[in-house]
Amino acid sequence: MKTAQSKKSAEQVVKYADMFSAMGTEPRLRIMQLLLSAHPEGLVAGEIQEELEIPNSTLSHHLDKLKAEDLVHVQRESTFLRYTANTNALQELLQFLYAECCTRNQAVKPEQIVPICR
Repeated sequence: MKTAQSKKSAEQVVKYADMFSAMGTEPRLRIMQLLLSAHPEGLVAGEIQEELEIPNSTLSHHLDKLKAEDLVHVQRESTFLRYTANTNALQELLQFLYAECCTRNQAVKPEQIVPICR
């Protein structure tokens, strides 16, 4: 019988796996990088398309996948859609990894995290 904590942990793993899967293609990872570089204002879809040279229909598919996993937020501005990175979701994802690699088994020392990212 699973405890409430282990069930919650299993649900989190499924959620985070889906989030990683959503970012697991080169175009979607490029979209996330671009949106993070434009944070907090974000970009309208046309700006993303122009910067990454992704056809509109393909871009729409990628953005929908990222939105479905709550990695991006979308807001309508007149006839445009503005996309922003959901930094809260990304922080949650990073905290999950951090807990596993840096606190429980010390695979990576916490003080090494920031230099790794530079």
